[in-house]
Amino acid sequence: MIGRETAFAKVVHHPHAVAKTKGHVAATKTSHRVARASTAKAATAKVAVVRSGRRGAVKTKLAVRRTRYTERFTGNSFADIDNLTLGDVTQGEDPVVRAAAIEALGNMNGTALAIDPSSGRILAMVNQKLALSPGAEPCSTIKLSVALAALEEGIVTRDTPVNLGGHYHLTLTEALAHSNNLYFETLGRSLGFERVKHYANQFGLGELAGYNIQGEQLGTYPDHELPASAGGVGRMCSFGESVSMTPLQLGAMVAAIANGGTLYYLQHPQTPEDIASFNPKVKRILDIAPLLPDMHVGMAAAVQYGTARSLKANFTEFPVMGKTGTCSNNGVRYGWFGSFADTPTGRIVTVIFLEGGRPTFGPKAAELTGQFYRGMWERAYFQPKVQAVTDTTTGTR
Repeated sequence: MIGRETAFAKVVHHPHAVAKTKGHVAATKTSHRVARASTAKAATAKVAVVRSGRRGAVKTKLAVRRTRYTERFTGNSFADIDNLTLGDVTQGEDPVVRAAAIEALGNMNGTALAIDPSSGRILAMVNQKLALSPGAEPCSTIKLSVALAALEEGIVTRDTPVNLGGHYHLTLTEALAHSNNLYFETLGRSLGFERVKHYANQFGLGELAGYNIQGEQLGTYPDHELPASAGGVGRMCSFGESVSMTPLQLGAMVAAIANGGTLYYLQHPQTPEDIASFNPKVKRILDIAPLLPDMHVGMAAAVQYGTARSLKANFTEFPVMGKTGTCSNNGVRYGWFGSFADTPTGRIVTVIFLEGGRPTFGPKAAELTGQFYRGMWERAYFQPKVQAVTDTTTGTR
């Protein structure tokens, strides 16, 4: 599997790139290979010599040329929406939210869902066959549970600079914004497999996310660390190597981040009667409320200037916080985006999961999420509902 979120490489300087000779300075140009990062991008660095100043002093200038590793994809990124939604059970869904989700997904091969984080109710679930499937590698969305684990264990704070080699440092906010693989590999190794697994399980990975949702299948979380030859716990923490996560599991985790730490069982009402008798069901209370402001800042930064900034092309009316994920496995590329929006009527959680070929990746899922929020906004979904008040003396409204 190849993660696609970011690339970070360390340039090695040759000790003899610039050599002095009699009466003049001779410069040699040396090419250096740059280590291929976990995103399978490569770069080539050259030391070039330029003369400047009155005496022609020699200065060195580092030029980096990047080339992209090419992977062959066999997945299909596009599908007919009528085929995707065939068999969906919709009677208990919010028709406004569902219409916006279908419009946003368009002809992309994927699933879209919306959740009320204050109750765990699924408001809409488009392409339920995929949403309820065993899922796929979480890619960089796994970084949400890793970040929460590192904050809870005191390994980092929001502003702790983590050394990633040489003079290169990143904070948690920057790492979440840009989905830095090396940063989260470092956190994973500091935490160790057992703690990483413990927190992932606490946030619902490896468990059914729904309560009596017919057809829901289980994502998996490994009982043993990856061997060192496969990247170990670092690769698990950077883009979810060996983990299988479902869209519902990501939705439940993001809902807990949005609501202050309550992990609800997700429920999908089937009929209007189910809606009328709906009763939230709590799976567990997570003691993470003090950590969430730090998480929210990083997730907001992802939308403002990071890997999810494509969302802003379609929606800027309300603050949105989220996390992208991009990776591939056996020729199929995955694109994830889990987010929540602050609206006048409260918070709402959305998840878009795409699978296919080259057009499928996390920023595309973020772009479609912007369309999803816009579709709800244009349909006045976020306007406060005015409830009719009955006059008890006359019985009129």
